[in-house]
Parts: sequence; C-alpha cells; structure tokens
Amino acid sequence: MTTALYRRYRPEAFGEMIGQTQVTDPLMTALRSDRVGHAYLFSGPRGCGKTTSARILARCLNCAEGPTDTPCGTCPSCVELGRNGGGSLDVVEIDAASHNGVDDARDLRERAIFAPARDRFKIFILDEAHMVTQQGFNALLKLVEEPPDHVKFIFATTEPEKVLGTIRSRTHHYPFRLVPPAAMLDYVQELCTQEGVEVETGVLPLVVRAGGGSPRDTLSLLDQLIAGSDVAEGGTVRVRYERAVALLGYTHAELLDEVVEAFGSGDAAGAFTAVDRVIQTGQDPRRFVDDLLERIRDLIVVAATGDGAAAVLRGVPEDELERMGRQAGVFGTDRLSRTADLVVTALDDMTGATSPRLQLELLVARVLAQTAPGAVVPGVVPAAAPAAAPAAAPARAATPAPAAPATPPASAPAPVAAPVASAPAAAPAPAPAVARPPVDEPVAPPADEEIAPEPEYDTSAPVEPVVPAGPITFAHVRDAWPEILKRLENVSRTSWLLATVARVAAFDDDVLTLAFQSQADVAAFKKLQAGQGPSEDLRGVIQQVLGIRVKYIARHDTDPTPPPAGAVPPGPAPAGPAGPSAPPSGPRGGGGTAPSRPPAAPAAPTQASAATAPVTQWAVAPIPADDPTAPASAQFAVDDEPEDAAAAPTRVATLAPSSDGGVLPADAVVAPEPADDDGDIEVPDAPVDVPVPPVVVTSRPIATRGGMERYGEPVVRQLLGASFVREEPYTSPTRFN
Repeated sequence: MTTALYRRYRPEAFGEMIGQTQVTDPLMTALRSDRVGHAYLFSGPRGCGKTTSARILARCLNCAEGPTDTPCGTCPSCVELGRNGGGSLDVVEIDAASHNGVDDARDLRERAIFAPARDRFKIFILDEAHMVTQQGFNALLKLVEEPPDHVKFIFATTEPEKVLGTIRSRTHHYPFRLVPPAAMLDYVQELCTQEGVEVETGVLPLVVRAGGGSPRDTLSLLDQLIAGSDVAEGGTVRVRYERAVALLGYTHAELLDEVVEAFGSGDAAGAFTAVDRVIQTGQDPRRFVDDLLERIRDLIVVAATGDGAAAVLRGVPEDELERMGRQAGVFGTDRLSRTADLVVTALDDMTGATSPRLQLELLVARVLAQTAPGAVVPGVVPAAAPAAAPAAAPARAATPAPAAPATPPASAPAPVAAPVASAPAAAPAPAPAVARPPVDEPVAPPADEEIAPEPEYDTSAPVEPVVPAGPITFAHVRDAWPEILKRLENVSRTSWLLATVARVAAFDDDVLTLAFQSQADVAAFKKLQAGQGPSEDLRGVIQQVLGIRVKYIARHDTDPTPPPAGAVPPGPAPAGPAGPSAPPSGPRGGGGTAPSRPPAAPAAPTQASAATAPVTQWAVAPIPADDPTAPASAQFAVDDEPEDAAAAPTRVATLAPSSDGGVLPADAVVAPEPADDDGDIEVPDAPVDVPVPPVVVTSRPIATRGGMERYGEPVVRQLLGASFVREEPYTSPTRFN
C-alpha cells in the first residue's frame, strides 16, 4: 500500500511550488511585510495548487515563528498542516460543494465568533467556493466584509465568475495558471530520480502532454505508469515507451514517422496502410489526427529553427530531432503549412462525425493530392517555379509574334470560350454562303504588351486607350473577342465568367449588343457596386484592345445563331415574345400587333415565355427621333439602369401603322378595331400601300428620369413600322363599361 505521488510530493512551502510565481512572490512579500488581508480568493484550473497554497498560507500565518513567508516545519501548527499531518482545530477546511446552503453559512458564522483554540488565527478554507448558493453567500457577506480580527477566509474555486460579486470584491484575488511544459518536464524528471525509476526516452514528454499542465494530473498519470511497470534487473522499476503509448492512447512515434514519410514521398499505398494499422489496433482516429498535427507542428518548428529546435522541443532525443530535420527538408515550409491546414480542418470535421475512419482516409487523400511532387496548389507558387519560369517566358512571349499581319487568320483560337457550349462568339461564322467583308486595317494590340510574359492589368491605374487606325466594325470585335476574354480574366474572374457565356450579337457605331444565356446573366452583367462591375471591367478591356469606349445592349439570347459578318444590330430584341409575333394579352401587356400572325402551333410556348420574360431592357428607351436615318446609339439609352427610374402611370398609346412612317394629324379620329375572342386587337393583312386602321396598344408603366422616357414606341417604330400619334389615360375595364 503506497501513497499517491501527488500526496507524497505535495509542496509544504511557497518555495517548493513550480510555475506559480505570479502568486507565490506577492504572498511571500505580504507575509514578510505583515500586510496580510482578511480574505483571499484563489482561482485557476484543477490540480494547479490552489488548495495546497491555501494550506501553506495557513501554515505561514499560524507558524510559531510567524507570520513568516517560510514555515519552520517543526512547530505543532506546521506539523499538523504538513503532508502527514492530521489537521488543525484552528484551520477549518469546508467542501463548499456539499455545504453550500444558508444553514451551513449560519453554522460557519457562529463558529467564527469563537477565538482560536491554540494558534494565532482561525482560518476557514472554502474549497469549490463557486458551488455556494446565492443565499449562502448573502449569509456570509456580513462576516466576510467585517470579520473579527482573528478570522481569515481563503476561497478556492475553478470558476471565479460564479462567486458572488460582493464577496469577490472584498477579497484579494490571485489567479493560478497551468504549469508550462518545460517546468513540468524538469519536475517529473527530478521526481523520477528521487523515486529511483528508470524511464525510457519519450515517456516523460507523453506524460507531460497528457497531464495538460496540471501537476496533480501529471503526477497521477506517472504514478499509474510506475505502478504498472515491471521491475528490471537490480530491483529498479523501468517504464517502457510501448506501455506508455498503449496506456495513454497516443500514436507510436514509428507510425507517425511512417505516415509523414509516405506524405513526403507521395506514397499513397504506404499512407493508407498506416491508416489501416491505426484502425485495426483500435486507436481513436481523432487522437491519431491530433498526434499527426502535433508532429507536423514539430516539423514546422524544426524547419524554422534548424539547430535551435532542441531549445523549443524539450525532451525530444537528438536522434529523433535529426530524423525530423530530414523529414522537414523533404516537405519544405510551404508544404508543411498547407498540410497543417488540411489536418486542422479534418480535426474540426471529425467532431461528432459518424464515420471517423472515412474522415481520416479523406484527409490522407487530400494531403497526398496537395503535397504530391509536381502538384499545383491554387494561390501557391511551387518550389520549382522560379527555375522553370525563364524558360517558359520566352516561348509564351513569342507566340503573339505571328499575329501581326494585317488580316487576322480565319481560324482564330479561342482557348477560353471554347469549353463553353453556349458562347459561340469566339468561333468563326458558321455560314459559308455569306461572304465575309474584307477587313481593311484591324487594330492589333501594342507590340510592347505582346512580348511581355504574363502581363498584369491594373484596373485602378489610368488606362492609355489605343487610338484606332480606322473604323471598328463587327468583324473587328468578333476577331478580337478571344483576346478581350483573355485580358478580362486577369482583371476580374467574375466578370470573365459572365463574358464567356455572352455572344457578340452585333456592333454598330459604339453600341455593342451582347446576348446572354439567361436573364439572370443579364442582371448580373448590369449590376454595379460603387461604380464597378462586370460591364465596367469589360468596357475597360475593350478600350485597351480596340481603343474605343463602347455602350451596351445586353439581352437574353433567344436566337443563338450568330449573325453574319459585318451585321448591323437591328435594335434590342425583346426578351421572349415581346416582339410583333406574339403580343401579350391583357391590359398589362406591351407591344404591338404584327403584320402577319404566327402559326398556331408555336403560340403556346411563346405565350408561356412571355409570362416570365422581363421587359426592363425596353423600359428605358426614350422617344426616338423622327429621323429614320439616326443610328441605333441615338435611339436607345443602353447604359441606363431601369431600377433607378421612377414608375409613371399606365397609359394608352394610339399607333398608326404605315409603310412610310408618316404621322397622322393630331385631330385624326382613331377607331380601334374590335377585339377577337381572345381579347387581342386584329389588324387585317394588307399590302404596304393600303392604309391600315390605327391600333390602340396598352403599354406597361413607363419610367422617367430627367425627362420623358416611354416604353413601346421605339419597338413599334422599328419592328412594326408604325408612328406614335397620341397617348390617352387608360381606364381599367369593369363590368359596367
């Protein structure tokens, strides 16, 4: 029958305590100067010396030679409060966890009235003081605030915030901390020497790590290892490393070395074999990952400090430090850091996971993929990149040199837009029957930009625009689109992703029509934040490549067939069936009546798409000029955002379709045609030289900003060949009219 180590080696003076100088030094100074308070609060983690310090303080106060900072150890009070003492009548230790009520507080208050039996002070030590109820603290409050001269209080707790604030404010608070690993390692080595125990290399660091900085927990684990170890030759106890690893649950160093070396060499078979050994031996996968993270941390320290690693990694033998140095050299600091990030993420994901083994195997796969030789990690420059860069740069710089002729090749490569099936803008014109007009003088990018390896584009710096040598046509824009996309990728990845799914539909003057796959892409392209967005990024790159500042018409791509070379934009095509072929039904529809009605078969999908197709691209078109020769850029304010405009009331516009675009007189009598069964206005088919009765078209709410901007009129002018006559207030139909 033996006494536990933490009891046999419990300190009996402040000088014997380790790692708590922030507490022992002030207390010893107060004892030497006779400035001792009436109440103390000792707080800190478990097993760090709170109760032991309370007993030492009681010995110092009641010592026959005291109050003193060093108890004599021979007087009756010191002997009774020592390691083998039975306790003193004048030092009362109370377990507050089981004596936490009002009645216990009243009993303590009654006992405090009486003078000490023999010693100088009557000292009350309340362990686990945070367990006292609020009523119990209130019962003690008056006594703690103004105790008799012979009464001292010492509260010990692991949760000082739970102690009543009025009690805590009347005490001297001393926080205890966990003991650092270096001091704890020296302490247990000295203790093993005094006990005559032989410990194999690597055991004590595991014991210190398992103890977590608590002297009591560390000594309890060491006591357990000593008790379970065999007696070696000569009658000495020898604690073996294998038994310590098995008992404490840590991963064997050889297994960690095997996994780390497999990671370094990219040996997937060896890594997964080691993981299988972890599972087959019944080890906790989370503990294995924790040990692996500890080893990677040690490798990072070795790689960073070199020969000075022994001063940081205390207790690690010299041969193991050399082995870790070789492993760190294989990895490198960058790979070690990335591997540590992966291990930390996996350790967090394994909390509460139903299949820890699966998480562990996925971690091994990720580490092998990220740290394999030659693997490219986004955002990280590989170690071999500086050596290979000079050889690759001239080859890349020389590739644009053949692109200098005046006529660009017909099969221009499109490395960015090729993988996108819905972005045929970069492909050549598919219709061979349509002749492609010759390009007089396409503007090539400046020579200094072509020879630079990996040019960087700074959107914040002012851009010197390229002055075009001649008029820019649709063919110029189409041929330069791959280069525009390439430069846009360096400016903004988000803008590049939007541009790759866009098709250059037409280009007239400085108006560029882009067709997108969905209305969501159109909205994302138009979105601006603080004056920046995909449209502005693309505009700047186009100005760099072609030397012009364009305006946009962004629309939903309802006809993915690219127009012939040199095509002139016919104006913004309405999303869905907003054109003349399928006028929306009801008073909220916008558009006009078509010269010829479409077949009945496609009517159903056309009307279905009309219900979902937005009309915002038409909501900001101002009244066009009466001059039919005006360019499209003068007819549409294509860069305005309709979301910023205020909505105006609904109106009814009277339109007169005619072949020559004439305008009826203002006093002309307009008689709308009767509606058919489905409520649409019927316009009979007639030759172009026969006048057609006017048509009443109900339009949606219009948008105004800085002047009247009307919806529908440009569409009617351009698609129906009609002219605007007048507008009338619209009255919703009721059952009476």
